[in-house]
Amino acid sequence: MALSRLKAGLVVSLFCLLALPAPSHADEPQFRIGTAILGDLKYQPGFKHFDYVNPDAPKGGELKLSSNGTFDTLNPILLKGNPVTGIGLVFDTLLKSADDEVASSYGLLAEGVSYPDDISKATFRLRAEAKWADGTPVTPEDVIFSFEKGKELNPFMTSYYAHVLRAEKTGDRDVTFTFDAKNNRELPFILGQLLPIVPKHWWEGTGPDGKPRDISRTTLEPVMGSGPYKIAAVSPGSTIRYELRDDYWAKNLPVNVGENNFGVISYAYYSDDDVEFEGFRGGNVDFWQDNMASRWVTGYDFPAAKDGRIKREDLPNPLRATGVMQALVPNMRRDQFKDQRVREALNYAFDFEEINRTVAYGVYRRDDSYFFGTKLASSGLPQGEELNILNEIKDKVPPEVFTTPYSNPVGGDPQKSRDNLRKAIALLKDAGYVIKGNQMVNAKTGQPFSIEILLGSPFVEKWVLPYVQNLKKIGIDARVRTVDSSQYINRVRSFDYDMIWSVWAQTLNPGNEQIDMWGSSSANRQGSRNYAGIADPGIDALITKVILAKDVAEKDASAKALDRVLLAHHYVVPLFYATSFHVAYWDKFEHPANLPEYSMGFPETWWSKNAGK
Repeated sequence: MALSRLKAGLVVSLFCLLALPAPSHADEPQFRIGTAILGDLKYQPGFKHFDYVNPDAPKGGELKLSSNGTFDTLNPILLKGNPVTGIGLVFDTLLKSADDEVASSYGLLAEGVSYPDDISKATFRLRAEAKWADGTPVTPEDVIFSFEKGKELNPFMTSYYAHVLRAEKTGDRDVTFTFDAKNNRELPFILGQLLPIVPKHWWEGTGPDGKPRDISRTTLEPVMGSGPYKIAAVSPGSTIRYELRDDYWAKNLPVNVGENNFGVISYAYYSDDDVEFEGFRGGNVDFWQDNMASRWVTGYDFPAAKDGRIKREDLPNPLRATGVMQALVPNMRRDQFKDQRVREALNYAFDFEEINRTVAYGVYRRDDSYFFGTKLASSGLPQGEELNILNEIKDKVPPEVFTTPYSNPVGGDPQKSRDNLRKAIALLKDAGYVIKGNQMVNAKTGQPFSIEILLGSPFVEKWVLPYVQNLKKIGIDARVRTVDSSQYINRVRSFDYDMIWSVWAQTLNPGNEQIDMWGSSSANRQGSRNYAGIADPGIDALITKVILAKDVAEKDASAKALDRVLLAHHYVVPLFYATSFHVAYWDKFEHPANLPEYSMGFPETWWSKNAGK
């Protein structure tokens, strides 16, 4: 839920190292109010609200937001079709994050969570007052149904909860998850915060058309949840309107005080980023996160921005605990990308410094880590515990991780660019390619080297087209294909591409999600985020180290080792990212003077100036 606050969807997952409770007897489980990242919870039993909210924030007013592309389903579990934006407003999870801690969660649907010292299982006790929108109590059967259907129908959940063997009812309000291995400290957390809980009785009931509902299919029927908002109106593919529920069962819980303040939140869909921005300029959209550096620098010379009706802010908060790798990703399921030298050559052809200067006014930094901008980013040569971990699997990792720090090629002037292209040609030659008649071909087969770069929006074409021109300079038949969002999503899910533009977000507590992004088991599982097709025993061993780390120091060292080996294999062409979020919004809102340390708090903690008027 925390990353729903970021417009890009960036897709970032949150993960944590659980603080162990006091020893408990098997027949007397000790429930606690939540889980903490690196030690104790900040908030203790009896807390009134999170420190960063305005507990007296008024309720009401409308927030008009936008989304790019289209949508054709409201199903929160199924990974099919184009899911609608904002559907998380309708559903509660077992726990809810606190955004002034790196990744701590407190009870929402669950009043408490209990687990033994070896973390072989976890039990959540539901609140007696937890209700669905129709007044029906939330039950353990609902939680079990949500978990089982999620694992069955959603490839991400299949991977994410791969180590959760089963869920079963163990009390009137208790549901217990059993794990297939001990000491995986993040499993109780990700079950609590990231599993959407849906109503079993509603999905097994009959729809307004008289036909049985089917959670394994897409739907445009307004779905029911237990969350603060309900779906009030839907125009398929175009708009959706959420309304705050007066009868929301959890509105006075400490985790919700001062949050969920807008009476209405609506989304309008746009097929083009520039048109979407014009919608913001014209007042049809209230809030805009600007991901285009050139526009942020030069594009706000219109009257509303000049006279103060539109406010602009640079907010570093969401990136303080988030490392981002944004990259062009060659698909190793295609033969021409299997050779590491080929992938490295593709990086030498990308002149970041020149494109950053001409397209982005020099405001970006180039990614040089899968945990870019965080303490988990590898640097220099491995030392200490990280070196010990790498030595344990020395025969499974590239030898250069011990001798050569990773660095991206540096361009920015004609001489450097020429030198980099010569290096790319040399690497391709070593990999079995030669230039014949200005065309790069396979020396054995004569097959031309070609790349189609698949994009889901024309927004990034300005970055990719100069890269295409550089690839053509070394004889590679490169071209860009931009498709609509539906086609793009379907092709990415089925790995039907040569190269795509992708973003991975990492927290300071990486864990099970690493399997979905880099693990061998996800390489051919459609719908996973292993876009590169990585299937490497060394990477798998390091992922296991990250997941089963016994303490923070070992987890950090394992993550750095994983980062270092991922970089050494040259799986991607690293791009860039900003160090703060550029946001602009119409002067119709207010937010707490001190936003949460690790989030914009938007829209949860903001409120309308017109509320109650």
